[in-house]
This record gives sequence, C-alpha cells and structure tokens, in this order.
Amino acid sequence: MVRSASAVREVPRQNEPTSGLPGLDRAFAYRGGVLTVEDVDLTAVAAAVGTPAYVYSEAALVGRYRLLADALAPLGAMVCYALKANSNQAVIATFARSGAGADVVSEGEMRRALAAGVPADRVVFAGVGKTRDELRAALAAGIMQVNVESEPELELLDAVAREMGRTAAVALRVNPDVDARTHAKISTGRKENKFGIDIALASAAAARAHALPGIAFKGFACHIGSQLTELAPFREAFARVAELVRTVRAQGIPVEHLDLGGGLGVRYGNEPLADVAGYAQAIRDTVAGLGCRLVVEPGRFLVAEAGLLLARVVYVKQGESRRFVIVDAAMNDLVRPAMYDAFHAVLPVREPPQGTTMAPVDLVGPICESSDTFARDRPMQEVSPGELVVFCTAGAYGAAMSSTYNSRPLVPEVLVRGDRFAVVRPRQAIETLLALDRLPPWHDEAQKPPGAANAARAQSS
Repeated sequence: MVRSASAVREVPRQNEPTSGLPGLDRAFAYRGGVLTVEDVDLTAVAAAVGTPAYVYSEAALVGRYRLLADALAPLGAMVCYALKANSNQAVIATFARSGAGADVVSEGEMRRALAAGVPADRVVFAGVGKTRDELRAALAAGIMQVNVESEPELELLDAVAREMGRTAAVALRVNPDVDARTHAKISTGRKENKFGIDIALASAAAARAHALPGIAFKGFACHIGSQLTELAPFREAFARVAELVRTVRAQGIPVEHLDLGGGLGVRYGNEPLADVAGYAQAIRDTVAGLGCRLVVEPGRFLVAEAGLLLARVVYVKQGESRRFVIVDAAMNDLVRPAMYDAFHAVLPVREPPQGTTMAPVDLVGPICESSDTFARDRPMQEVSPGELVVFCTAGAYGAAMSSTYNSRPLVPEVLVRGDRFAVVRPRQAIETLLALDRLPPWHDEAQKPPGAANAARAQSS
C-alpha cells in the first residue's frame, strides 16, 4: 500500500454519484492540478504499478451500492451484483461486505462470488447455456436459485437434482418482448434475442416446473438489456411480468420470487443521469403489490463510473491529414470501443489550464488492427510522449473483457481507499503467459536422430 503524493484529506462519501468529470464518480477530481482517486494521486499509481492499469475507488463502489440499496429498501428488494461487469474479487468483496448478493452466469463467476465472501443463499445463477457440470456445482454450493432460461434446461436441472438427491430452487427467466431502446448487442428482452422463455409460453413452463419432482418453482426473472437510460421499458417489462404472475397464481401455482434483472444506465458522455428514485417507483407501481420477494441485478451501474483505465502516451504521429495519439493501452485492455463503437471520455492526468486549445486527434493503441482505435477526430489538448491519460467510465466491462491478444499480458487492477491503494490483480508477466502453452511430445521427437523415435516405441512395446 502506498501513500499518495498529494496532501491527505477526507473525501466526502456522497450519494450523488456523478462528479464534474465526464463519466466519473465524485471520488475522482483534479486537486492541485493532478487527477486524483479519493486521496491518491494517479501519478503515484503509475509510478508504482506502471501503465496501462485499471484503478477503482472503493468509496465510489460503496456509494453506488448504497444509493440503489437505500432507494429499494422500502420494497425489501435484494441487490445482487452482476459479476460479469467486473469480476475482480476485491470489487465483489467490497459489495459483499456492504450487503450485496451476486448474480453469476458461469461456474467460474459463482466460485469467485463465494470466494469473495458472498453467502451462497444470496447467489443467483443466470445464463442461457448452463452445462450439466455447472448445474451440479450450483446445487452442491446451495445457492439461492437458478434462473432457468429454457424448457430443455429445466428438464436437465430436474434430472441433475434428482440424481443428487436435491431439490433445485428455480425462477423461470421470461422474455417479455420489450425493446430496451439500447445498443442491439446488449439488448436481451426481444423475441429475436436468445435469452429467456417467450412470455406467451411462460405459464405452461411454470406448470411444468411446478410438477417436476426435482424442481422447487419459486417465480420468474426477466432482464431486458443493459445501459437503459429511460424508465418506460422497465415499466413495460415489469407490468407484463406482473400480469404473468397473476395468470399463474390463478392456475393454483404459487409465485414467491421476482427477479427484475439489471440494466440501469450510466453516463459515458451526455446520457441523462440514472433516475434511481424513478426506477424504484417503477418497481413499486408495477410489482410491489404482488407480495413477492424482489431481486435486482445491477452491474454496470455499480462499477462503471467507479473505475478508469490509466494509460501513457507513447508517440504522437502527424500524418498528412490526421494526427494520431498512440497510447500504451489497447483494445485487448479495453475492447468496448472496438466491439460496440463505445464512447469513453479521455482526460489528461495533469489538469490542462483554462482556455487550452483543443484539436482533433485519433486516439489509438499499439495492436496490429485498425479496430484498435479508441476515438476518431476527438477534440483533445496537445499531449506529448510520456504524459498520462485516463479512459473514464471503465470500471464495467473493461478488465472483465480484457484478453492477451498480440501476446499482451493482462494489466494490473488497483483499488483505492482514502489515501491508500493496493494492487488487487498484479500485472501478468510475459513468462507466466508463455508458461500456459505446452509443446506436443512429437516436437521433442523431432529433435532426435532419424529412427530414434521408432526405436524408442519398439523398445517400449
């Protein structure tokens, strides 16, 4: 743990999540001309761990969780953090200690959640393609419920549960056919999406689940997409699920749980602030009166604005018609711009003076792909090689989606608390990366004299 170079002072822990900086929580601010995370100077982080590196604020994580949990407390809703947004165990543990459960979509995520201290009875296992082994692992762990997404999965889970002498608590994920009005690649609630059981077929599926001996049917789940900036799609989806609950109860089948998914959006650029109070009111107006135990599964909302990617300028290249700023971070570290054409604000670590001239640049990484481009024609102050910059709103789907493409090792993750910071995932060494590979035995045989391999096989036989 390292003390920052700047003066130490207490950072306000405010429920208002957004600072004056684009896409960053209030825990991030310029102080003394340098961008800080809580009370830690980012130049100190760069000196200690190098670049690129992900940096998260614990105060921002906790503040985001409390903002949502407090708004939903009168409804008795459980907040289960969606690990797919950021699966670092220090991040998970921060939420677990604040009272959150976990929404997981693989056995690996489930094991991460349990290892980070999330109680098994606060874990929900979702995902459209769970394997037999994953279902067995979920039942063995004793998690709260499995969100089943198809009738074949329901039948398999019943068989696995009976083989194990267990009963599987199940919510059926329904597809309400509601347009989330978000990016096509993160929309999950339309008929053409792969997720969930068509809502028109859900009452029959519930009857089947209720009848299966290895299944304890608990209720329904839905999740219509990510990065929603309007409340109307939530209201429409929740209302359709509420009507389904009434229909199924009229058939004599009890419904105890409702999992409402996640999806609350964040500010990458000029999006409106998430209306947390309005979201709680939408739940109150549509499903609160049903008397069900409620679960919500936020991911991006809790972590996106609580983290950034710290990078360093390597070169500035002036072409005939374009100016390129080349940084040491790349699409393998932050893939969202390449995958989704996503916008991430970019800020210098050294605060530019008022009135600094901005000029358009292409901000790119070192990977051998034209898609390794973070921004085109982005207005930016003049920077020089060696200067530090940050990519904002990078706490979600940044490190979690990173890879080792171009044999670039995974970058470190750093968690800040007050005037201290700790490396919560070390930078991967190239030697570690190479050690993951194995050469086949015939490569060794190829080094031996002609006929030696055949002689060795004959001798062994």
